[in-house]
Amino acid sequence: MPYKRADSPIWWASFTNATGKRDRRSTGTTSRKEAAALEGKWKTEEFNAQKWGKEKSVTLDELLLYYLKEKSEKKSQKDDRLHAKRLRAQLPKKPIDELEGQDIASYSAERKGQGVSNATINRELALLSAAINLYNRDHNRALPNPTTGRKLKEAPGRIRWITQAEATRLIEAAKAEEKAAQHLPDFLTVLLNTGMRSGEALALEWNRVDLKNNLIYLHETDQKNGKKSSIPINQQTRAALLHRASIKASHCPSSQWVFCKEDGSQIKTVRRSFATACRTAKIEDFRVHDTRHTVAAWLVQSGTPITEVMQLLRHSDIRVTMRYAHLSPDNLRTTVDTLSRLSHAQ
Repeated sequence: MPYKRADSPIWWASFTNATGKRDRRSTGTTSRKEAAALEGKWKTEEFNAQKWGKEKSVTLDELLLYYLKEKSEKKSQKDDRLHAKRLRAQLPKKPIDELEGQDIASYSAERKGQGVSNATINRELALLSAAINLYNRDHNRALPNPTTGRKLKEAPGRIRWITQAEATRLIEAAKAEEKAAQHLPDFLTVLLNTGMRSGEALALEWNRVDLKNNLIYLHETDQKNGKKSSIPINQQTRAALLHRASIKASHCPSSQWVFCKEDGSQIKTVRRSFATACRTAKIEDFRVHDTRHTVAAWLVQSGTPITEVMQLLRHSDIRVTMRYAHLSPDNLRTTVDTLSRLSHAQ
């Protein structure tokens, strides 16, 4: 019979599974009647699996827990857990093989009604799709994927960048905050001269900084695309890194982190100090990640080939980099001038 735990209003089921072991599962409901019906269903499935070799139904909880366990090393584990929580809370309590496209459509509509963006809904459904595909692969199953064809149209990605004059003003404002955040000027200098992501820079260790060859090395686990790569160090980045090295030598010689506190511990966020510097510099609607957009904009405007911008920013798809192509109208001006010359030659 269903039972409750002392710390939860949810009913739990306990029964012997097809392997002869005790199986305890949350029914996900506060209704004792619903819990008893679900427990009976699970018992029947286990009996059929043991007696007739019939495949068991897979619950949403089982599916998501399996995926999260198998993918526990993902850098996006925190986001995956949040998406899984949303799916569990709002998808129908059906076995995966009974979920239909209409269930997914209703889920999307409900989430949109809560003010959630299409992009976020797509990420939630992408997690469900990935979990189904992984489970099918690892268990030799053919569970249907109800998310197929249900991707929502997303708004164009945000592109916010600042001018070089604004960037100079921002770094000067950061220097004014050095007592509270002595790392911020160097941090911004590195981002604006390498195109690194904030998380990549904050997780940067000295053993991946090669000042002899002027390179920063990123391993598979360090970056979003899961590949190894290196980033060249220019004069400005080198000066910032040397300043960080002098601070390390003075305060925390044993610290592994490039961006660390005076006690040597890793700095994990710059959100508050960055926001303060932006206010001081009178720069609005600018986020730390927008430094990558800024690097892309500067390079494209200077005439750098889009493929080289892609390589520096380590985009896995050229279409992502092409979002910045419109920032280089001078290239097209040269093209139409060529057409003009051809017309006069006729």
